Amino acid sequence: MQQPPDAAARRAIPPVICYPTDTLPQPDMALYTAARATLQKTGETLVPARDARTFHVPAGHFFCITSVDGPQVGDLNLWNANDLSERFYSGKTRALHGTHITTGQRMWSSFPHLRPMATVTHDTLHWYGKDDFGGSVHDVIGTRCDPYTGNLLSGTQYHHCCHSNLIRALADETGLSPADAEPHVHDVLNVFMCTGFTRDTGQYFMKASPVRPGDYIEFLAEIELLGALSACPGGDCSAEHSSDTAACHPLLVEVFAPAPGALDGWHSPAPNGYDRSHGR
Repeated sequence: MQQPPDAAARRAIPPVICYPTDTLPQPDMALYTAARATLQKTGETLVPARDARTFHVPAGHFFCITSVDGPQVGDLNLWNANDLSERFYSGKTRALHGTHITTGQRMWSSFPHLRPMATVTHDTLHWYGKDDFGGSVHDVIGTRCDPYTGNLLSGTQYHHCCHSNLIRALADETGLSPADAEPHVHDVLNVFMCTGFTRDTGQYFMKASPVRPGDYIEFLAEIELLGALSACPGGDCSAEHSSDTAACHPLLVEVFAPAPGALDGWHSPAPNGYDRSHGR
């Protein structure tokens, strides 16, 4: 097809931000930072390489995901601990905050709730920013490595991808069968993963994560959470995922309670205020 005569003019039309966030409710980061200084550890979960584990976080408590033995990325699911139908909504989080999230930004929940589930309170990889390839860390653009895509592209039957890991972990936590747990597993926050889109083809890419042992990302649980984290079988995702050959390492999840009164004035956000009449 030939380009129309006004092709250049059409391409030159400037973009408009879909969701300006000037009126988006903002977390009180000064309050959260002060509360961080009072934290007492209440529990921990070590997520084995190429596997997943669940963890619980009370509303108003903090949780931290740390690289402990070597460079490793993780796939994170979050649910309302009392209602699995309310879960992390990566697409809306991406629409509000961009392709990757860091300190001061939030993980938002699914419709009809659409409220903050967790706020990033500290990120030791905040320094990375965006590299010359367009890559950045902690993405909400990828999904999770899964056995269906592997089978589609190469005919494999690989069971330790993040999708299957998360299913097993949720099934073990809830007593659901894997078949009943699977619909609750959802698109993830790719913790520590360095990703972007190629400039020529627009394809999703990954590259070696800059994470090193001791790096961590920390959150405040805005509501009572059930989390599940998979230590991806791609390791640092420098070459491939869904692999038994990549060097993989565990990830540590720790939960912390702030001192009584440290979050005075904070309250767990209510579900979204839309009346749900949908014009009827």
